[in-house]
Order: sequence, then structure tokens, then C-alpha cells
Amino acid sequence: MWALGLVSLFMDISSEMIHSLLPLFLTGTLGISVAFVGLIDGIAESTAAISKVFSGYISDKIGRRKPLILLGYSLGAFTKPFFAMAGGPFIVLGARFADRIGKGIRGAPRDALIADVTPSDIRGRAFGLRQAMDTAGAFAGPLLAIALMALFASNIRAVFWVAVIPGMLAVLCVLLGVREPDAATSSDQAKPPIDLKALRRLSPAFWTVVAIGVAFTLARFSEAFLILKAHADGLPLLLAPLVLVVMNVVYSLGAYPAGILSDRTPAATLLLLGLLALIAADLSLVYVPGLFGAFLGTALWGLHMAMTQGLLAKLVADHAPAHLRGSAFGLFNLATGIAMLFASVIAGLLWDQVGAGATFLAGAGFAALAALMVVFRRVDLNADAAPPA
Repeated sequence: MWALGLVSLFMDISSEMIHSLLPLFLTGTLGISVAFVGLIDGIAESTAAISKVFSGYISDKIGRRKPLILLGYSLGAFTKPFFAMAGGPFIVLGARFADRIGKGIRGAPRDALIADVTPSDIRGRAFGLRQAMDTAGAFAGPLLAIALMALFASNIRAVFWVAVIPGMLAVLCVLLGVREPDAATSSDQAKPPIDLKALRRLSPAFWTVVAIGVAFTLARFSEAFLILKAHADGLPLLLAPLVLVVMNVVYSLGAYPAGILSDRTPAATLLLLGLLALIAADLSLVYVPGLFGAFLGTALWGLHMAMTQGLLAKLVADHAPAHLRGSAFGLFNLATGIAMLFASVIAGLLWDQVGAGATFLAGAGFAALAALMVVFRRVDLNADAAPPA
């Protein structure tokens, strides 16, 4: 668990150094529209989602998690130099595409490995711990980006080059620190073929989690729009990474306590509280003026992430049999990744055609829809975990 946490920490430092500046690099340095920014992020996330389906399937089929985790983090690390070298939006799109394939390859096996090595009664806090360390990297990265922007006189490309280093450290942590349990590679472990008939045996509670995850994702479009909103409200380019710092400080501080709560509190209750935080974030971004409103909305956005993201992963693990767990994470991430494509494209088009306010009001509307789904399906969400096999 701790090794996987360090891997996530280093990779998120690397990725968020880039992502905290990328929206303004695209719109400012490369001169593309906000709608195209949304398209890039949407394509990237849906690519990751499709990759997770195959990686989850393969990790179940071969009974191994680490080789796919290593491949995924390696691909993510080796895409980083292309952001620094990009002379046009399509190189950025290609690098994001490859980077998200790497994320997709590693995501489902990593989450399945956490579930494999963690007793069910503390699974929520295990996912919360990994999420907290992941998010610690997600605010350390933007802080480092701010310092480097000051050092390099706002040279974004130079910051992107430095981001290569923590990405390589993440790969070393996988190689040297991640170990699989003996059961994952033993010859007597059940390795049934994973086919459509097997996937149809996933419980109604699992498919409820998938449906609610899709509604969540439609409401939670790319964080690039938070950066663009703060910049439009007057935040200087040098300080643009502060948006992700604020969001991820709240996210990181809240993720582990929320994980502990998820082991003791009905899932529907925590999901509803998270959705209320997201609705409050969207309304703050629309109706509270200036940078105060932008950062208040950003902080509430981080709070909703802390309360819901680890919990959704726990619910997937709880409601899928152990031998289908990797495939279940893959299916969940496929559905939410496709939703992210639509969410980011819709958000970008609304921003360009109507204005920033319309983007965040649409997000609040989708969050309200998700809240209604949680209320009506709370029995499934609060149901007992699936049997081990």
C-alpha cells in the first residue's frame, strides 16, 4: 500500500506540474479555443477509460497486477518530454492520448491489487490512503510549478522539462517497491476465463454504482475549467497552479478521513454530502464574484472529490467478486471515462458559446440528477459486499 502510495505521489507531482499550466499553455502560447481544450481533455480521459477495460480483463486473466502497473506508469513517464517540445495542439493531443493510455493500463490493476491485499473491513481507508498520497502529489506538483515559473521567468516549457524527473522516480518505485501477494501468482488460484456471461453475473448493486458514477462524471468535468475561470477572474499566469494547489490540499486532507468514514457510514449518505459540496462549488463559481468566488468554488470542488472518489472505488470493489475485480474496475472506468468525454466537450462548448457561468450551472444540474439517483438507489448502494468469488 505504501509503495503504491509513493508511486502515485511521484507521478502526480509530474503530471500536475504539467496539467496546472497546460490549459493556459494551450489557450495562450498555442492560441487554441476553450472548446478544443475540453475536447483534448475529453479524448484523453475516454482513452484512459477504454484502456482500463482491457487492462482489468488481462490482470484477471493472468492473475498478475504488477506488470501492467509498471507498463502503465512507464508509458506515462515517457510521454512527459513531448509536452515541453510541443509546437502545436496536435502534439499535445498525442502526448495526452499516450499518457492517458498509460493511466488506463495501470488504473484497474492498481485498484484491484489494493483490494487484493486489504481486508474488507478496512478497504475504505486503504483506498483513502492511496488517494491521499496521490493528492498530496497533486498539490505538491503545482506548488513546484509556481516556484519554477518564478525561477524560469514564466517559461512554461522549462517547467515541463523538470516534470520528467518525478515521473521517472514513480517508475523506479514500481520496480523496487511494489510486491504482489503470493496468492496472485500461485498456480492453484482460480483463473476462470472472463467472458460476457461472467460479466453478466455482476450484481445489480455494481451496475447501480456504475450508473451513479456516470452521473457524477457528467457533473465533474475537467479541472482545466477551474484554472481558466480563475485566470479569467484575474489570477496571473505565474500563479495559475495555485488553483490545483487549493483543490488538492482540501482533497488530500479529506481523502483519508473520508475513507475511514466510508467503512462506518452508509455509502448513500456520503455520496449525497459529496454531491451537495459539488453543487455548492458550481454555484460559488457562478455567483460569488472575483477570485474569492473562484477559490471558494475550487476548495468545495476538492471537498467533494475527497468525499466521493475513494468511496466510489470502494463500492466497485465491494460489489464485484474477487475473480472479476479487475474487470469490474475496467467497466466502471470505461463508463465514467466516456462520460468525461461528453462532460468536457459540453463544458467547453458552453463556455465558448454562452459563457463560463453556463458551464458551471450545467455541472450543478448534472450533480442534482446524480443526487436523485443516489436517493432512489440507496438500498443497492448500502447493500452488503459481494461474496469473494
